[in-house]
Amino acid sequence: MTVTYTYRVADARLGTFSQLLLQWKGSIYKLLYCELLIFVSLYFGISLIYRLILNESQRLMFEKLALYCNSYAELIPVSFVLGFYVTLVVSRWWGQYENIPWPDRIMNLVSSGVDGKDEYGRLLRRTLMRYINLLSVLILRSVSTAVFKRFPSMEHIVTAGLMTPEEHKKFESLNSAHNKFWIPCVWFSNLAVKARNDGRIRDSVLLQGILNEMNTLRTQCGRLYGYDWISIPLVYTQVVTVAVYSFFLACLIGRQFLDPAKEYPGHEMDLYVPIFTFLQFFFYAGWLKVAEQLINPFGEDDDDFETNWLIDRNLQVSLMAVDEMHQDLPTLQKDPYWNESDPQPPYTAATAECKRTSFLGSTFDIRQVKLQKITTGIPFVS
Repeated sequence: MTVTYTYRVADARLGTFSQLLLQWKGSIYKLLYCELLIFVSLYFGISLIYRLILNESQRLMFEKLALYCNSYAELIPVSFVLGFYVTLVVSRWWGQYENIPWPDRIMNLVSSGVDGKDEYGRLLRRTLMRYINLLSVLILRSVSTAVFKRFPSMEHIVTAGLMTPEEHKKFESLNSAHNKFWIPCVWFSNLAVKARNDGRIRDSVLLQGILNEMNTLRTQCGRLYGYDWISIPLVYTQVVTVAVYSFFLACLIGRQFLDPAKEYPGHEMDLYVPIFTFLQFFFYAGWLKVAEQLINPFGEDDDDFETNWLIDRNLQVSLMAVDEMHQDLPTLQKDPYWNESDPQPPYTAATAECKRTSFLGSTFDIRQVKLQKITTGIPFVS
């Protein structure tokens, strides 16, 4: 779903960004082509009616209406309301991205802080991380249609191995009319305290660090829940949408080319095709489409977040970190720069020209001759 093109714009050269205009997936053309075709069809349909069907008196009335629409359409503050709306939507979109739950920090703490190479120690660490991944799945299936389609019921989560049948029974036995995505956090906290009491967590400082990271993830999940619950006020979305489409409804009539023989102001030429009106539609309607695409990034559009990939990745790396990698360290060896005070990693031939001397400050670039002229004869004063 996410369209990544970072590598293609790594260097700002001639034509670098122009090549992106030819991409279809995730492009504005894919989002807007239906609306643009409708707008163009309506425009030329009205133009044909004006030129071929209306009689002289009807054409005169149409021309007065066109002049009226063209003069007052600019009173609609499309740029203002649309610009502010898109800014608000992008801000919410980035806020939702920043609150996507990543288990990397807590898996490091669990891997290093929960001791035991035996089966019980392994079970403790894997269960703790499974609860963290279960927390992520429960909140993501609450806000993401893609994840909900993958896990439409709690039975699917049990089948996927993220929850045991016994845990499922306990989960369902807890009567609450509210979303229960927080339950794995409670299980995690109690299990971590039990591990501390059993001596599997060495001290209370480690326990506090683990619980703090868990609470950080819980906060992020709560914020995602809040973003899903509290939308941008509907009235604002309606105002922006009505402003854009009413402006272009007025343009369908107001931007028609009228008979040049009647010498209406601004209608000295009949070009048939209003190129700049079509471009204006492309920019304004495209701007609105950007907001529509980003207002909920947990859907299934081209640029929405890869939530199912995120679930797969988080489960795999977190279980690996607390199981296979637990106390599995490589042998300590001296590094190649053991006896060097100024290590210089080598460059390849392709990057040799990238080697630079250290920047000491802009004044260090002054030539010695200039420096002598500046400092000669200027003693320190007390």
